[in-house]
Amino acid sequence: MIVLFSSLLPGERLHLHHIIGALLGLVGTVLLLWGNTSANLASGHAGGLFAAFCAALVWTAYSVMSRRLKAVPTDAAAGFCLVTALLAAIVHLAIEATVWPETALQWLSVIALGVGPVGAAFYTWDIGMKRGDIRVLGAASYATPLLSTAFLILAGFAQASANIAIAAALIAGGGLIAAKDMIWGRS
Repeated sequence: MIVLFSSLLPGERLHLHHIIGALLGLVGTVLLLWGNTSANLASGHAGGLFAAFCAALVWTAYSVMSRRLKAVPTDAAAGFCLVTALLAAIVHLAIEATVWPETALQWLSVIALGVGPVGAAFYTWDIGMKRGDIRVLGAASYATPLLSTAFLILAGFAQASANIAIAAALIAGGGLIAAKDMIWGRS
């Protein structure tokens, strides 16, 4: 959606290779997740999938609007994260049971995740949306489920399969096609 919505930005043009790359990444991601998604639909988790789709729309809008609001400093991402955390805490308290970390190592791990990879990801994403090639970043974001699956395989929680290999090829190929201008120069 980021690739497609980027065409609404001034000065941004969507080319055929951006669309092809995004579609290949989408097909690869659907192939990667299809078994779990169809099982979730069959078991009545359609509401959660709908919520995930809504979240994707919100993330797309935030990402594309970041480009429109280049003057807003990246440090403002901390405020967005704080508001998101407060809203998530309210929903959590309303519908979930709280499970606190039991050891100091677990507390440190939670804090390190928030400050390290999660916090750094928000900052670098904001910088990329404001200064980078938004279409390439949108297509490249398909690598997230692929990397997550790779980590699950490495940790022994999933098994490698032909579907995963085909999905990986589609996602990587789509990212390369979408990044054609960045890799080989603009034609």
